[in-house]
Amino acid sequence: MTLPAAPMTVVDDQEAPPPAGPPPRLLDLGVRLVGAIVVVLAGVLTGVLELLLATVRVGGQLIGVSVLLAIGANIVLSWFAYEAVGRRWAVALPAVPWFALMAVAAIRTNEGDLLLAGDNWVGLAMIVVGAMTFAVMGFRQILAPQPPMLGG
Repeated sequence: MTLPAAPMTVVDDQEAPPPAGPPPRLLDLGVRLVGAIVVVLAGVLTGVLELLLATVRVGGQLIGVSVLLAIGANIVLSWFAYEAVGRRWAVALPAVPWFALMAVAAIRTNEGDLLLAGDNWVGLAMIVVGAMTFAVMGFRQILAPQPPMLGG
């Protein structure tokens, strides 16, 4: 007694048509670019928020909430910058506008206005702690081992 042969599929030697839509490399570049823009805008936004909160007082005393915000926000921004852009130098994307904003806030205008006065310990601590946070996060990226290459 013989068994019938198993059905076999015929393989066509032609390649499948390419998938519709933008090439994956172009799509990846677009996502990274959007991530970079979001990170830069977030750096500006957190800098403005920290400047606004630098003068918060409770019972007439400065409470330093912007110092804590500078630490937390700058850690998150540095992490997100690397994840969104995929490059180690991406920590500079939120840091540069943040530093520029702090520098502008410390300069007196022609009218004599000043956002960060020298007698405001919270503002000074916020600048030092925020800068150190970006520096530590950047240094950690430099020391991090190189991630394995995909596909190869």
